[in-house]
Amino acid sequence: MKNIFCCLTLLAGLFSCQAQEHQASTDQTATTQLKNLNDSSIIALPEDYQFPDQKHFSLLSWNVEHFVDPYDNPYINNKREDNPSEELDEKRALFVAALRKADADLVLLQEFESEAYLMQLAKDSLPELGYEFFASAESPTWYMNVVVMSRFPLGPLHAYGDVHTPVLKHLNKDGSRERQDHLNTRLLSVQFFPSAQAPYWLNGVHLKAGRGARNNGMRLGQIRFLQAAFAELQQTDPELKLIMAGDFNALPNSPELKQLTDPKAKVPLFDLLDINQLTHPAEQPERRLDYILINRAIKQESAEDAISLPTIFSPDSMRKISDHLPVMGKFKLK
Repeated sequence: MKNIFCCLTLLAGLFSCQAQEHQASTDQTATTQLKNLNDSSIIALPEDYQFPDQKHFSLLSWNVEHFVDPYDNPYINNKREDNPSEELDEKRALFVAALRKADADLVLLQEFESEAYLMQLAKDSLPELGYEFFASAESPTWYMNVVVMSRFPLGPLHAYGDVHTPVLKHLNKDGSRERQDHLNTRLLSVQFFPSAQAPYWLNGVHLKAGRGARNNGMRLGQIRFLQAAFAELQQTDPELKLIMAGDFNALPNSPELKQLTDPKAKVPLFDLLDINQLTHPAEQPERRLDYILINRAIKQESAEDAISLPTIFSPDSMRKISDHLPVMGKFKLK
C-alpha cells in the first residue's frame, strides 16, 4: 500500500509539473501576442478575422452636406431632416457611385445623419466593398454627425460630446469668458487595425463653422482640447500612429492650422497638401477647409503625395453630392 501511495504521489507531482509547464507555455504565447497587439487590440479583433494581404491602406474623408435619410427623426426638429429635399435620391445614387469608385478602406463622413443609416446604405448598395465596421458619437438633438465606415476592425472609441471646451481669445460683451459643449459631438477618436502590427488612431472632426473672433475661438478651444487628448494617447503609446481628418472650417495659413502643425506641440501634425489645393465650394473651389493631417510616426512612412484630392466625377456631379470635395490618404503598411 505504501508503494502504491508513493507511486500516486509521484504521478500527481509529474502531472502538476506538466500542467505548470503548459501554463507557462500558454502565458509565454500570450506575452508574445501582446508584443504585437496590445490588450485593447486583442479585445477588438473578431475571433475569425483575417487581415488583408496589402501593403497600403486608404482613407477617404468627406463633408457630404446635410446627408439625411428619407425618414423624420421625431427627436430632431429641423426642416432639412423633417422633410428631405426631392433631390435626395440623385444625391444618394451619386454618393454611392463615388464611394464605389474611390474604393477606400476607411470612410470618414461629416454632416451625415447617423451610423444606422450608413450601415444600411453599405449593406444595400455597397456589399461588395466589404464595409463591416462602423462608429459614431452622434448628437441626440442634431442631424449632422461624424460617422466612420471601415473594412478594418475598430477598437476603443473616444467620444467628446460631454466635454466643455473654451472659446479662446474671445470675451463676451460683458467681459466674461465662454465655454461650449453643444458642438463637441462632432469630435471623435477611434482605434483601427489595418494589420496585425500596431493599431492606428483616427480622429474625425467637423470643427465649428463661421468667421469672426468667436467662431475662431471655438475652433481653437476644440483644437486645444484635442491636442491634450492626443498627448494622453501618446503617453500610453509612445509609437502612436495618429490621423486627424475632416472639415476643419479653417484655411491652411490660419491660426487653427498653425496650432495643429506647431513643431513645439506635444503631438505635432503635418499637412502634406500644397496650400493651393482647394476643396470648397465643390464646383469651383476657392479655399481649403478639409484636411487629412498625420503625426510624425506616419509621416516617416509616407510618400510626399500620400494625401490627395481625388477626381471622382465632373464638378457639376460633385456639387450635387456636396459643397465640399473629398480628401484621400494612402498610407504604407509595414
